[in-house]
Amino acid sequence: MEFTHRPVLLEPTVNALVDPGFDAKSRVFSQEGAVLRPDGVYVDGTFGRGGHSRLLLSRLGPGARLVVFDKDPMAIRAAAELQGRDARVSVVHGGFASMLEELKALGLTQVDGVMLDLGVSSPQIDDAERGFSFMREGPLDMRMDTSRGMTAAQWLAEASVEEIKEVIAKYGEERFAFQIAKAIAGRRESRPLRTTLDLAELVAGVVRTREKGQHPATRTFQALRIHINQELEELARALAAALRLLAPGGRLAVISFHSLEDRMVKQCIAAARRRSEAQARLPIPEKDMPQPILEPLGKVLPSAEEAAGNPRARSAVLRVARRTDAPLPADAGASFINEIRLVPQAASRSRRKN
Repeated sequence: MEFTHRPVLLEPTVNALVDPGFDAKSRVFSQEGAVLRPDGVYVDGTFGRGGHSRLLLSRLGPGARLVVFDKDPMAIRAAAELQGRDARVSVVHGGFASMLEELKALGLTQVDGVMLDLGVSSPQIDDAERGFSFMREGPLDMRMDTSRGMTAAQWLAEASVEEIKEVIAKYGEERFAFQIAKAIAGRRESRPLRTTLDLAELVAGVVRTREKGQHPATRTFQALRIHINQELEELARALAAALRLLAPGGRLAVISFHSLEDRMVKQCIAAARRRSEAQARLPIPEKDMPQPILEPLGKVLPSAEEAAGNPRARSAVLRVARRTDAPLPADAGASFINEIRLVPQAASRSRRKN
């Protein structure tokens, strides 16, 4: 299968996993040809069409192993083709939230790097049949995995006005959420919403003011996609799993495209730097307290050239962290998920500066 879509932040993401002297401010290897753990075990939690995986494999040694995940059946077909050519690759048809269990089934309990490229991929947006784009006529589907689950059209046909409003407000941070929900409920009384353009035109008729350069249906489509695929809930579980899986010195690299995802990644890294509540209550001097579990290595934004050439890249943020030698607290999984707030704070409509 030919790969035609260049992934966002391709080189910085792979560098973040394998460059011994990775620097978030630099876009080149600190030591040309040097690889931190050339025969290590790595995870690509969002294979897509394999751009990040292919570059990573080109930098790894013959003893390395790469486990790739994706819900999308088309992505899995592309991954299977790569697996057929490269024995280092293992393929899992499923979401990255199942990372811990799936790797255990493969006999793997530690990894040296995890990368996640969140949200919808360019091939999915470009395929009108997937229903992700408000610019192309197609069925109102929006499922990452088209082999299971409820479509957006089915959910909109059954959900109450209050449920629709809550989803659009919570995941889209849309101030006209109530008006959009009422319009959807009113429309379905006469005829159902079946296509992407049905919904896009309905929302455009309700949202009278819009952000410069943004379609009025952008936030609604984002919200429905996140809800249908349970993206933020799965991200919380995946981040907790990554903390359990990363070996000391292993790296976590996550690309996000909107403030909800980025905030969760940032909160996860921040939570892993803090002591647990149980530790905080102990009469232990600061110098003797357990060390942080993750060390932030910074964030990377797209270059001006990349942002100009790829509209999807403009909002991208890559956050990188390194697993320290500190032991993982017994309550790590639950505490980290609790630290990651799934409901965004109303004040945050734009991406934070740090």
